[in-house]
Amino acid sequence: MMRILDSIQLKNAVRGGAVSIGNFDGVHLGHRDILRQARLACSSGPLSVMTFEPHPVAILYPDRAPRVLSPLPMKTKLLEEAGVDQMIIITDSLRLLNLSPKDFIDDFLLKTLSPKTVVEGPNFNFGYGRSGTMDTLRTMGQQRGFDVIEVPFRQIHLDADRRSAVCSSSLIRGLLEQGEVDFARTALGRPYRLIGKTVPGRGVGRQLGFPTANIHPEKQIIPSEGVYAGFVVVGDSLESVCVGGTRRLAAFSLGRAKTFLSDYPLLIEAHILEDNVENLYGKYLAMEFIGKVRGQQRFESKEALIDQIHLDCKKVLEILKQQG
Repeated sequence: MMRILDSIQLKNAVRGGAVSIGNFDGVHLGHRDILRQARLACSSGPLSVMTFEPHPVAILYPDRAPRVLSPLPMKTKLLEEAGVDQMIIITDSLRLLNLSPKDFIDDFLLKTLSPKTVVEGPNFNFGYGRSGTMDTLRTMGQQRGFDVIEVPFRQIHLDADRRSAVCSSSLIRGLLEQGEVDFARTALGRPYRLIGKTVPGRGVGRQLGFPTANIHPEKQIIPSEGVYAGFVVVGDSLESVCVGGTRRLAAFSLGRAKTFLSDYPLLIEAHILEDNVENLYGKYLAMEFIGKVRGQQRFESKEALIDQIHLDCKKVLEILKQQG
């Protein structure tokens, strides 16, 4: 089982082995390349990940802080799944962000973990003003006696034209904001999972013959408005829906309810495509996004909306069948 330590418990950290430092938001394919190389470097000692909560940008520039791909409980599960032995959660990152690169290495990293190997991607920066680079890290490693491994960027193909991009958390956020959940899935190596607790809805879906579960999501990025094909996982706790679970076919609607309301609140709804669905109020729900069906639109009548929902559900099943 992965050991989890916070800033107060650092004195209890297991030393040596390999370490990687970063936010690891999403634990995407690029992150997994780094973790794989770090695992190979662990001839002895643990594989440790040092991550930040909240995101450093939220500390330095709160108004620019991005919504996350993976809340901390999900990131914890994903890192454990990826073979990490020890997760260090840094909660006082402002102090570390103000250290010089030299002090960060000498007064923090070496005194805390004393790693034999540090494994990072090409764009790794550390210390005050992000002034420490991979070259800085390599130089200090030679002087202080630890190895440094630089893992190349993971390139991914995003469409049939082989359009490629560097796999990164910011790329995935941008894809989700554009509704390109299929390409986000490629970069993540799994479907994007939006999690939250179910809350009472308007009851309109049930009146139309398509009951939905409404969720109040964690502080995650929400894909663009539209209708999507996907799966849902239901659980009794937030942790139970972060990874794994029994997946059920579902249609998702993310939109502003313009057909029936005038104040247009954003609603996040899941319609499970099976009969006799249990009462989901108070449960936790994970929505896995596989493909986009269409954008949101306003309907002039209830009958027109019902006809469209029938078409949407048929299209959802086609998409999910195509994806196996």
